[in-house]
Amino acid sequence: MVAQQLPQYTNYILNDFVLNPALSGIGDDFEVKSNNRYQWVGIPGAPRTYVLSGDGPQQNKNMGYGGYVYSDVTGPTSRIGFDLSYAYHVKLTEKLKLSLGLSGGLQQFSVDGTQITLHDQNDPALGTGFQSVFVPDIGFGALFYSDKFYVGLSIPQIYQAQLKFFDYTSSTISTLSTHYFVTGGYKYDVSDNIRLEPSFLLNYVSPVPVQVDIGFRAIYKKMVWLGASFRSGDAFSIMAGYTYQDYLLIAYSYDIPISTIAKFGIDSQEIMFGLKFKNKPKVR
Repeated sequence: MVAQQLPQYTNYILNDFVLNPALSGIGDDFEVKSNNRYQWVGIPGAPRTYVLSGDGPQQNKNMGYGGYVYSDVTGPTSRIGFDLSYAYHVKLTEKLKLSLGLSGGLQQFSVDGTQITLHDQNDPALGTGFQSVFVPDIGFGALFYSDKFYVGLSIPQIYQAQLKFFDYTSSTISTLSTHYFVTGGYKYDVSDNIRLEPSFLLNYVSPVPVQVDIGFRAIYKKMVWLGASFRSGDAFSIMAGYTYQDYLLIAYSYDIPISTIAKFGIDSQEIMFGLKFKNKPKVR
């Protein structure tokens, strides 16, 4: 496994904490969010991704904590695990801040041999049963941000642990692949009621070409928003969301594929829920 391993999210702008530990506690309140992605609906064994995350600040300490659990299943293969994160926020100028974050956790890679038909049923390279391996997961992130913009870099799976499914093997070419995410966004207030938010995500993992995701949201009264995005070589997306009294979030996205898989008439959908628990004002 030396290609892209981590799942993709259309609604990443709403929960980019799961991409970058430096966003731990960046807000004033503790937030819990759930991402549920159904990719290539209609194809048997298509990817299904579920994430439940939570993060918040430590009052008056310029620090943030968080964590998330996830399940990513694609046909006979699956990846489940958890990560915990910590971030320290530094005020560089009156408006500009820097956050550095670390994450660590454990994940389980699994292969269900009963779902795979081999040319040679006696091939010892893959058993017919359930095989799994537990490996550590370590990540790093950095974020420059202000009230109006942000630019971040995160590097999950820094430690390229070997995925050894069989005890009798001394080594394997299957490892965790280090990913590189670069994110950015800007908030522009057209009026007291309308805000525009362009954003981007660059995703790179060797030897796959860089994938570019460019998005745009228009928000009305910080309550209702519509958006669209383009993911290079993959899909166009339309998005919508609603925030009730600044504590309940519901968002939905619909991906229209532009790759060769589009000829099968499939799509991808994602739904997200969020809850915010108000804290007292903090000093940062």
